[in-house]
Amino acid sequence: MANQKAQSAETAQDAAKAPKAPKGPKAAKAAPAEPGKVQQLREFFDQSVAEMKKVTFPTRKETVATSIAVLVMVFFMSLFLGLVDFGLAKAIGAILS
Repeated sequence: MANQKAQSAETAQDAAKAPKAPKGPKAAKAAPAEPGKVQQLREFFDQSVAEMKKVTFPTRKETVATSIAVLVMVFFMSLFLGLVDFGLAKAIGAILS
């Protein structure tokens, strides 16, 4: 009986010395090591290259066509705004004189 008590006391001491497992939501999740800044930068560039491979660039013909359309629109808008400005300047000049 004294022998059993001594063994029980030893196992209780061993259990007290052993590190306890964390309880709660943190117990299920192991803490991963945070990647370094260099690794994060490398991953960013790798993802950027992957995204750039998905991009569809316009053909030369499409680029020329849209550029011409933009230039024509700019020409007509500047002509229209110039005429409106000229007309309003004449109107204000007539009112003030």
